[in-house]
Formats: sequence, C-alpha cells, structure tokens
Amino acid sequence: MDKNTIIGLFLIAAVLIGFSWYNTNQERNLQHPQAEQTSLPAAKQYSQQSHNSVKKAATDSTDIFFAATKGEAKDITLQNAKIRVKVSTKGGSVESVELKEYKSYQDFEAQKDKPLLLYSSKDANLNFLLDTKENTMDFSNYYFEPVNVTDSTVTMRLTAQDGATIDIDYKLLKDNYLLNFDVKAQGMQKHLPSSLNSIQLAWHDRVSQHEKGFYFENMYSTLTYKKHDDDTKKLSENETEEESVTESVDWIAFKNQYFSSVLMAADPMQKVNVKSQQLEENSGYLKNYSADMTASFDASGTKTTKFQFYFGPNNYRLLQSMDNFKVSEFDNDLQDLVYLGWPIVKWINRFFTLYVFDFLTKLGLPMGVVLLLITLLIRVIVYVPTRKSFLSSAKMRVLKPKVDAIAAKYPKQEDAMKRQQETMSLYSQYGVSPMGGCLPMLIQMPVLVAMFNFVPNAIELRQKSFLWADDLSTYDSIISWNTNIWGLGNHLSLFCLLFCATNLLYSIMTMKQQRETMSGEQAQQMKMMQWMMMLMPLFFFFMFNKYSAGLNYFYFISLLLGALTMWYLRKTTDDKKLLAKLEANYQANKNNPNKKPSGLAARLEALQKQQEEMLKRQQEIQQRRQH
Repeated sequence: MDKNTIIGLFLIAAVLIGFSWYNTNQERNLQHPQAEQTSLPAAKQYSQQSHNSVKKAATDSTDIFFAATKGEAKDITLQNAKIRVKVSTKGGSVESVELKEYKSYQDFEAQKDKPLLLYSSKDANLNFLLDTKENTMDFSNYYFEPVNVTDSTVTMRLTAQDGATIDIDYKLLKDNYLLNFDVKAQGMQKHLPSSLNSIQLAWHDRVSQHEKGFYFENMYSTLTYKKHDDDTKKLSENETEEESVTESVDWIAFKNQYFSSVLMAADPMQKVNVKSQQLEENSGYLKNYSADMTASFDASGTKTTKFQFYFGPNNYRLLQSMDNFKVSEFDNDLQDLVYLGWPIVKWINRFFTLYVFDFLTKLGLPMGVVLLLITLLIRVIVYVPTRKSFLSSAKMRVLKPKVDAIAAKYPKQEDAMKRQQETMSLYSQYGVSPMGGCLPMLIQMPVLVAMFNFVPNAIELRQKSFLWADDLSTYDSIISWNTNIWGLGNHLSLFCLLFCATNLLYSIMTMKQQRETMSGEQAQQMKMMQWMMMLMPLFFFFMFNKYSAGLNYFYFISLLLGALTMWYLRKTTDDKKLLAKLEANYQANKNNPNKKPSGLAARLEALQKQQEEMLKRQQEIQQRRQH
C-alpha cells in the first residue's frame, strides 16, 4: 500500500472523527433545545388566532351555521383489519388513529395487548378555514352532524339556516391504511366570495416517542414533503426549522422513525408553510410538527376537494403500493419516506438489499438469521476482489527484500523520486499492482454505507428479538444506569462492544499485513497510522452505542467474517510458490525488451524525466548567468 493509500486512510479517519463530532453536537441539540421549542405548534397557534378572530361570528345569531355552534362532541368509529379511526363531530376532524398490528415500545416491554396510538386530538388536529363574505369560517367552532354512518364511512355535515351544506365525507379503505376524505359545499354561493377558489388547512401534531431510544428514533424522524413533479424534501432531524415552500406540494408527512401520518391532495397544495420544533428528551415526545397550506376549492359545489390520509408504517413495499389507491392523477411515491441513502447507495438498497431482504423475510426466518445471511451473501460477492487484494499484498510481501535493497541504494531524501520509480519498475517487472489492495475497500464501502441506511429504516426488525437483544431496531443494553453520561448515554450495548472489538482485531490483522509489505519511509508512516487505526474502534463505540442492535450486529458479523477470510487466505498462501511464480513473470518480462512500464510506474518514470529536464534547464540558466 503506497503513500496515497495512507493519505486516503487519514482522510477516512478525519471523516469518522468529523461524523463523531457531528453526532455529539446533535446530541447536545437534543438535550438542550431552544426555548421556543416548548411553545405551541405554529399551526395550532394559527388555528387559535383564527378562532379568536372569528369567535364573535361563531356566537352571533346571524351566523348561517349558528345552530351548529352548540352541541356535544361525539366520536364516530371507522375501522378495518389494520386501523381504527375515530372522527369527532366537533370540527368534523379525525380524533384519533390506532394501528392494530403494532405496539409502542412501552406496551411491548410490558407485554400489553394495546394497539399503537399514532394520532390523538390531545396532540394533533387538522382544521379547515373558509373565507366567507362576512368573516373567516373556522370549522373547529362547529358541531357537525354525522350521516351515512357505516363501519368504514361517515359524512360530517354542517347545515345552514337556508339549507346550504358543507360536507366532509370520510371513507376508510378495506384492509388498508388509507382514509379518503372529501370536502364539498352545496348552496353556499351567496355566502362565499365569487373569487374564492381555495380552502385553508392548518395541521399540527406533537409526535410521540414510540421506541426505546429517544436519540436513535429522533434521528430518523423528520417532517417531509414532496414538491409537485419534483423530489422529496425534509426538514432538519435535530434542529428547529421552518420553511415556506414556493412551489406546489403533493403531500406532507409527519414522520417518525417507523410510522407516518401523511396528508395527500388530489390537486397539489399551495402556499405551504412547514415547521418542525425539536422537543426535549424524556418528555415522551420527539417533535412538534405543523403545516399551513391551501387547497383548491369549488364554491359552486360542482367539484369536490379530495384528500387522503395515510396512517401507517414506513414499510417501503407497502408505501410503494399506495399509488394503486391514489385519488390524484400523479404518482405520490410515498416510498421516498423510507430513506435509502445517497444515489449510488440508494441503488444498492433499492435493487439488491430490498429484494434479498424481502426474499429471506418471506421464508419466515428470524431477523437475526436474515441479517446473517445477507452478510454472508455480501462476503461471498466480495470474496474474489478480496482474494485478489490479499494476493497483491502477498506479492509485495515476498518482494520486500528486493524493495529494501532499493531503499538501501537510495537512502537520501533527494533521491526519493528515483527510489520510488525503481520500486514501481520492480513491481511492474514482477507483475505486481500496488493499488490492488485498495479494490475491496472501494467495493465494500458503498455496501457497508448502504446497510447503514437500510437497517435503521427496516420496520421488519422492529420488536424482533435475537439472542440477548429483545428488539433489533433499538439498542441492546447489558448494563444500564439512570444518569446520562455525555457521549455515552445511560447504557452499554453488547453488540456495539462486539463490533468494536472485532473492528480492533480486523485493524490489527490489516496493519500486520501492511507492515509486511512496507519498508523505509513508508514503514515509518505506518507506525503513525497504527495509532489512528487503533483509536477508530473507540470512536465507533461512542458513535454506535446508541444505534440499533441490528446495525451493530451486522457490522460485527461482517468484520468477523472479514477477519476469518483474511486468516484463511494467509494460511493457504505459500510464499515460496508465490515468489517462484513472480520470478517466472520477471524472466518473461526480461526476455521481452519491448515491454514498457505501465500504470503508476510509467507515470513515475515520466515525472522523473520531467524533473530531470527541469533541473538540467535550471543548471544551464545558472551557467549562462555566471558567464
């Protein structure tokens, strides 16, 4: 491994240190959020301000819906095999949503048979506001009448004194997580401005913590929205952020790690303002989400304003299938809620990891076994380049005495170029590529990064136990305590310790292999690198102690298999036979005088010639000046 490779390793270490610093700052932001984060969500504040501005109208006997300003709030329950939705007559909005097939971590740990409460009016509300000729009509001020009630449908109706109506029709799809709802006015033309073409929506949700670890769940929870005919965007996962979107928006998602509440519209929404506020750890909540927007509205009642709610898990294939039930003419691409990584990494997860994971999951195997088999498959795929890399290092190892002789021939620093050129020429003559050792690193790195993005987003791992870990989607703790220690948290993860220990073992084996190929200045540089590589497992420990057991388990198995592969190749490689093969290469190249150096050796030779030419010209110029 040459000097450029060592510099590359330094850069990798710098990236790891920077990532660790970033995570530490993120943790600090989570523990000390801004003072404004304890305030009410923006949409709720907006709703309250609107409520105050129209309060007089709502209690005025001249209000066309005055009869609906008094009443009693009742809940209408809609349900299927997947979810239970309650719709309140007060405001005609969704009161609560329960996911029947899932539990919060608290209920899972306590073994309670209680569905996960994803959405609750205690923390969330979607409110409509409509500009009339007299004022702004706030739907939350009125009691709606439920009509056409079935197990999966209900119409919430407001009836005016003159017979005009406003209906909100809800329909829960069969065995699905989708709730369709339409808003339609009849006979309201004389009460609404002729120029009216939109209805306002104010949506907010204080998202509850559903998983064991606040830090890890919060890291993958973010307000997300999709611009029309454009990419999906998201707000910061660890800081309070607000954004006014100038383009039209297809949908807005209040997302936590494994579940989302998504509001979609048949026609793109306009004037969208979104905000995400970070909440304190141990509050039972992650973030305050809010969104204000407008949707197209036909005052004549000819056209219905159509919406959809998705209340459900962030399962890639499930979200992908939701376009089969869309109310819009365009694809929603809800699967973008499952973040699969950067473009190259995303392609690996999209066209390899997902298919393998789906296939193994359908076999009914334990999730720990699924991850093990994926790791084995990846190691099989990279075995050939790994073997070539090892043989490249082995060839350099058996040629080390000859390289040492070259180093002894050119001991001075000013002869470094000649020393390097002659070393590269030696490698070329014996058929050795010094850069061959870097190939597996280039192949494996995207795969390892792909799994770093895939595992935390795989809801299939949620609340699935393996060995001592009761939930592969969150950290496994062999020791825990009550007080948070900065940079460490309140526990020790055994899978993280195993991962870091195996990383240390793998680093030691790698360094030993590299030392056997280096001499002179490179050997001295390697001594400096040893300390850096030995410290990497310590950095990884502080980074991954709060990460999921599944991710630490994957990296532990991957490095363990890598170390075993390296040990096997070392045991099965005969240095004498390898040297004899290289000597045969040398004789063949020696008998071919027309063969020229290639690759790095050729570039070094050309560089030395340029340097010699420059020195010659400088000497000629100096001689001319002297005469």
